[in-house]
Amino acid sequence: MTSLIANVIGVQGSQLFWASFGITTALVFFLVLVFNMIGDALGGASFNPTGTASFYAAGVGADTLFSMALRFPAQTLGAVGGALAIKEVIPAQYKHLIGGPSLKVDLHTGAIAEGLLTFLITFIVLVIILKGPRSSLLKTLLLAVVTVALVIAGSVYTGPSMNPANVSKRFPSSFVCVFFTE
Repeated sequence: MTSLIANVIGVQGSQLFWASFGITTALVFFLVLVFNMIGDALGGASFNPTGTASFYAAGVGADTLFSMALRFPAQTLGAVGGALAIKEVIPAQYKHLIGGPSLKVDLHTGAIAEGLLTFLITFIVLVIILKGPRSSLLKTLLLAVVTVALVIAGSVYTGPSMNPANVSKRFPSSFVCVFFTE
């Protein structure tokens, strides 16, 4: 999607990285905004188990251990259902893009990189949500910028794999899609 938008607006060459970063950030911002509205309409539904776990661990929110035990399997089933649905409707010309992240460095370096990036995204999300700006739009924009920046930072190690709902073996054209490997 990012490459299509970049082609339409005529971005090329040395401008491509920053334009791709901006376009991808705008796409993530829009998607997070839409999912937040859907979650609010569903009474506070959460689509990301990492957020649920980190807020529970920080003692924020009304979740109990019992509600967490119900929420995690529901989120997992939803993710699998969404991945299967996307796999069924994705156009044939994009099926070759479907695949998970692959390790581009040795196992220990990849594990350290993923652990550090996961810690950073979790910590930064907590800071933005709990201590950040009051405006939900600004919070969403900050979350989008941080997510895209950390995905780019991690892509040299394992691809954009901090989020299991990623796809691409190449940034930034389609990492926002969901993958399901056979």
